[in-house]
Amino acid sequence: MTRLRVLIADDHPLFREGVAALLDNHDRTDVVGQAETGREALEMTRALAPALVLLDLSMPDGGLWALAEIKRLENPPVVAILTVSEEDDDVFTALKSGADGYILKGIGGRDLIAAIEDLAAGRSYVSPGLAMKVLQAMRTPAPEAPQEDPLDSLTAREEEILRLVATGKSNKEVGLALDLQEKTVKHYMTIILQKLQVRNRTEAALMAHGRWPGT
Repeated sequence: MTRLRVLIADDHPLFREGVAALLDNHDRTDVVGQAETGREALEMTRALAPALVLLDLSMPDGGLWALAEIKRLENPPVVAILTVSEEDDDVFTALKSGADGYILKGIGGRDLIAAIEDLAAGRSYVSPGLAMKVLQAMRTPAPEAPQEDPLDSLTAREEEILRLVATGKSNKEVGLALDLQEKTVKHYMTIILQKLQVRNRTEAALMAHGRWPGT
């Protein structure tokens, strides 16, 4: 049976070497390299073509940076974050950046091997303590962005004209009040109606009254 080629990237030698020893003693995994920084992880991934990379988040050059760069490779490996961080931002940012798994360092040896085998089989893996949090976030609809008021798109001059139109003034009267030609006011009104997406000056005036009740 072909052994799964694994690259471990972590800046803590004792932990990294302990994981490497565990995986080397397993008959279905083979540690092909150990990196201490995010940049080393990227370079070794290019050179060694591992099938799976275990990345720490907090190592020099940044695990998230390395994750993004590795996932940009032509044939990227499976990448799992192996970290102590349970912060929501770290979990969601890693998964959105392409991580196939998110594993907490408190995991036992057997469970780590089981997680790696799941990942190698094409399944995702998130540590049980975080899985419910991720599931709830996926089920919670994103808040709707507040709708912009079309009146906010008007320039100062357009607003000035609309306010006068809302008082019942004709284009000619608006022109006299603002020292503009009637055809110029008509041109402005065409633009105002387009910006407000209304059919006529009456609807525009009603919107103006809604924003500026004293108009």
